[in-house]
Amino acid sequence: MPEADPSDPPKIAVRNLTMAFGSFVVMSDLEFEVAEKDIFVIMGGSGCGKSTLLRHLIGLMEPKSGAVYHNGENFTATPPEDRGRFIRRFGVMYQSGALWSSLTLAENIALPIEEHTDLSPSAIRDLTSYKLALVGLSGYEDYYPSEVSGGMNKRAGIARAMALDPEILFLDEPGAGLDPLSSRRLDELILRLRDTLGSTVVVVTHELASIFAIANHSIFLDTATRKQGATGNPKWLSDHSENPAVRLFLRRGEPASPIQP
Repeated sequence: MPEADPSDPPKIAVRNLTMAFGSFVVMSDLEFEVAEKDIFVIMGGSGCGKSTLLRHLIGLMEPKSGAVYHNGENFTATPPEDRGRFIRRFGVMYQSGALWSSLTLAENIALPIEEHTDLSPSAIRDLTSYKLALVGLSGYEDYYPSEVSGGMNKRAGIARAMALDPEILFLDEPGAGLDPLSSRRLDELILRLRDTLGSTVVVVTHELASIFAIANHSIFLDTATRKQGATGNPKWLSDHSENPAVRLFLRRGEPASPIQP
């Protein structure tokens, strides 16, 4: 993995963040950092608030308290009308891929490019073909989402998230609904994008195979306490976390063994 400059601020810093729907607190006192070129996984059981946390990171939801910082700047305190300069650096893939069914794969990827750049139609066509090639979909420009597999739709969703060369990719359950082989190929794609493009990637998932395959850093959201259960490399946490719930989750429900030295 390429090394980040230790003198730079973290790409994302979350400080004392509490997430809530009205009076119902989803998670409180979240405190973590995502470094440049991390593949950072938000993990935990169903309903723990993983996707909710991602929405806070990209500004779709506002915290009850606390703040999210991007590149050292307080994103939460920035008025919504001024957040464009932050959001322009984000690329987001939602759970279903969220492709427009009436548009081809190329047309889906071209949408943000047409909206945010002054590139000519021919340049946009070339760029969309390049983005599809990056995710292994060269030659599928004129296919509609209904004409390709679920895994291909997920990869096309990632290509659209990368359309504007974002600094940070946010991927919400990219492997959900995929067979094991397709899921593994998607994991390999995420690693390749980080290694070749230097992307910082934040992934929401509860799939252990993917967590261990791609993550170098993570946060575990504990539904019992409604707080973070641990942060760190999942492989290390599996053996060394002092929180039995974390080790239980990472060991597929096997009894939490004594902490390894």
